[in-house]
Amino acid sequence: MAALLGPAEVRDLAELLGVAPTKKLGQNFVHDGNTVRRIVQAAKLAPGETVLEVGPGLGSLTLGLLDAGHPVVAVEIDRRLAAQLPVTVGELQPGADLTVVTADAMTVDAAALSAPDAAPSIPSALVANLPYNISVPVLLHLLAALPSIERVLVMVQAEVGHRIAAAPGSKIYGSPSVKAAWYGDWRVAGTISRQVFWPVPNVDSVIVGMHGRRVPGDEVLRQRTFQLVDAAFGQRRKMLRQALAEVFGSSAEATAALEAAGVDPTARGEQLDLDAFLAIARLGQ
Repeated sequence: MAALLGPAEVRDLAELLGVAPTKKLGQNFVHDGNTVRRIVQAAKLAPGETVLEVGPGLGSLTLGLLDAGHPVVAVEIDRRLAAQLPVTVGELQPGADLTVVTADAMTVDAAALSAPDAAPSIPSALVANLPYNISVPVLLHLLAALPSIERVLVMVQAEVGHRIAAAPGSKIYGSPSVKAAWYGDWRVAGTISRQVFWPVPNVDSVIVGMHGRRVPGDEVLRQRTFQLVDAAFGQRRKMLRQALAEVFGSSAEATAALEAAGVDPTARGEQLDLDAFLAIARLGQ
């Protein structure tokens, strides 16, 4: 069994690099090997499947993925961490297939992963401990920018994870739920103890997963659908005929569009699934 990072190694590496985890970057480093192995197993990756990891930090999860035989493309914004990661992997798992891309996950795209110094194969899975403060924007950006991603398993704040996987009609169902559903079917795959992180966060964590499916339309339809979703949940206390009035020009025009799509104009956004939003969006095409 290959060596993974424990609490002492994580702290020693951080001290070596002069890295202090910051709330600004949403950094909480995993230091428990059993948790890392559990996450890798829960990802249900195909043998040898190339994995995208965002925010690898000191390399705990990276080592677990590499140990399981998966080439890893790691995107790290912190240059100190990005420079150290190949060194750590080289010491603990020499010969492992690791590519490090020093970039902001909010701007990375397929071109960045196809650069001369990047991975020879495009990742089809995303497995990561996402920064808590920007987990939803990062996740949605990566899914939009990297259509090669077919499956996801990420650690996020519990509240965020449950919201992403929520079903229509629940109190926590919202814009992230519908937008995430564009890319696939989501589930909460388990809870993560606060004690496996350094520093210990003041919130609970979950792992949330997705198995992708064919997206329902092109980029124009996606943007139109997401515009409707933002409008509907931006005023979630209002009926759809009011919440979508600005999008369609007036409440009367919104009512006509909703009725044409087979949606009750007096319904509210949290009652609609992705298919209902799609039906409304397709009227404008």
